[in-house]
Amino acid sequence: MNNMTGELPVAVIGAGPVGLAAAARLVERDLRPILLEKGARVGAAILEWSHVRLFSPWNYNVDAAARELLAAEGIAVPFGEYLPTGEEIVTQYLEPLSKVPSIAAGLRLGAEVTGITRQGHDLMSNDGRADAPFVVRYRNAEGEQRLLASAVIDASGTWSRPNPIGPDGLAVPGEAEVSDLIAYGIPDVDGVERDIYAGKRTLVLGSGHSAINVALALLDLQEKAPATRVQWALRRDRIERLLGGGLNDQLPGRGALGLAAKQAIDEGRLNMLAPFFVERVYRIGDGLRVEAMLGGRKIIEDVDRIVVATGFRPDFSFLRELRLGLDSAVEATLALAPLIDPNFHSCGTVPPHGVDELTHPEPGFFVVGSKSYGRAPTFLMATGYEQVRSIVAEIAGDPVAARQIHLVLPETGVCSAPTEITATSCCGGHVPAAVDACCVDDAVAKAKGEAGCGCASTTAEPVVANAACCQSAA
Repeated sequence: MNNMTGELPVAVIGAGPVGLAAAARLVERDLRPILLEKGARVGAAILEWSHVRLFSPWNYNVDAAARELLAAEGIAVPFGEYLPTGEEIVTQYLEPLSKVPSIAAGLRLGAEVTGITRQGHDLMSNDGRADAPFVVRYRNAEGEQRLLASAVIDASGTWSRPNPIGPDGLAVPGEAEVSDLIAYGIPDVDGVERDIYAGKRTLVLGSGHSAINVALALLDLQEKAPATRVQWALRRDRIERLLGGGLNDQLPGRGALGLAAKQAIDEGRLNMLAPFFVERVYRIGDGLRVEAMLGGRKIIEDVDRIVVATGFRPDFSFLRELRLGLDSAVEATLALAPLIDPNFHSCGTVPPHGVDELTHPEPGFFVVGSKSYGRAPTFLMATGYEQVRSIVAEIAGDPVAARQIHLVLPETGVCSAPTEITATSCCGGHVPAAVDACCVDDAVAKAKGEAGCGCASTTAEPVVANAACCQSAA
């Protein structure tokens, strides 16, 4: 594409870990990045959960190109097996990286992107579209601004769009009216917000690592303030999936979260409610009344606070004039969706992927980082770093490097498939019927143009003279 490389900069939306890694990769390729960050600081979204300790160590949290840039400036970056907090990620890595001159020159803080289009082309316009530069509209303290770019990398994340309480994807009746008593994400319940939660009754909703973090932090608070009560509600009664792979998890910090939660449940310190579906919430005195279904029967729970840790969803509102190719359920690209869809993808581990899986119908536009996963959970920074390495290579006109794999991800040690898919199911679980593959690994192999089946890399042996790719599929 003519505008993939040229005098115009590459616009990067979001100055979090993946956005700054994209900038480092662009600098490495002698391309000019312009980073547009809505917050007043780099890593603004991370600072909203600055108290949380990551389950991935420094070795997985620093991009290789970023490390080289910092080393060239004489700045040492942490490495090793230490598990940093969100605040440490920002102060010890992201902020120093943002001050490297080649990145700082293009960093614009307090810049909220409001729209992206092609110069002279709306969504319907075809003629000359691929050769037209991108127009990125953003708002800062001086008002509306306009930037021309040769390519756009959207690393804006999903933190600003938490999922609501309702199991149907909508807010439940009363949720908006009592929002002052509801927290979304991972509040600092045993830190700066301790006074809000100490001695109170808190209902935690969610079935992922964020919910585990909140529930365990409330139990720690309970030791200091014994009147503190915590109930943990799951929409599905699948505790094995929730607790994770434990000692089998190749990220020990991630496995330890599940083990700690299991111990608290076994000791009776953590009250679990599952399957639990909230139908309505409303204010009663200084607290909340929750009307819900628990195991098919209607119950009423009175609590003081609710923490909603049910995940996040991407914001595509400012991308309305671009041509996106999104899976209708996951809201990821059509090639990536079958690899991460929790309805079909049986294990938490996702193969490294890059430009081929992340390409949209709009040439030169890419979504990376947690936003690239749409509504699917469990995203690692290292995955995002591999994404931007591949994409920037493509933008720079190096398709060979773009399609190489430079990352080996740690196994989760847990499979979370529907019950009809067992631990021995074919090669990581079934893919949707619309995908011409028998399993996830097969889909990956075919997407890469390989003639053989990806199952060869798993414990399932390929079947000779059989249409199925492996024994369990046969």
